[in-house]
Amino acid sequence: MPSSYRVERSTSVSASPSDVFTHLADYRNWGAWSPWDELDPNMTKTYTGEAGEVGSGYHWVGNRKVGEGRMTTSAISEPNNLEIDLQFIKPFKSQSTTMFTVEPQDDGSSVTWSMTGEHTLMSRVMGIFKSMDSMVGPDFEKGLARLKRVCEAD
Repeated sequence: MPSSYRVERSTSVSASPSDVFTHLADYRNWGAWSPWDELDPNMTKTYTGEAGEVGSGYHWVGNRKVGEGRMTTSAISEPNNLEIDLQFIKPFKSQSTTMFTVEPQDDGSSVTWSMTGEHTLMSRVMGIFKSMDSMVGPDFEKGLARLKRVCEAD
């Protein structure tokens, strides 16, 4: 098993990059499209910093399905790139980098969602049965489909 992983999914959205980016850069907007919000509608969410700025963040505490974690915007180049430091606290600790890349395309935007990181002991054990791509990829696909619907409804 390699020491690192990368999960990546893309979709086309019939909306401008700036319209798409609005839904990505403010964590308060994620509830409308995040694939994880429905797993625990009662999770506690705390937002910090100025939305769409480096250093802004989102902390959640939820049930066993969503656990606890934190996202902090580490780099932003509106309306094309958003980099997030993602830290899972529970049920197991891990850290990864999440990226959203939004590129103009003829009828709107191409949106790519990726996550990279180093395998932890726990992810190596889980990787015996299922890869990070097969664990997280379907969630990215679901989230991108929801993001597409939200952006195209605006």
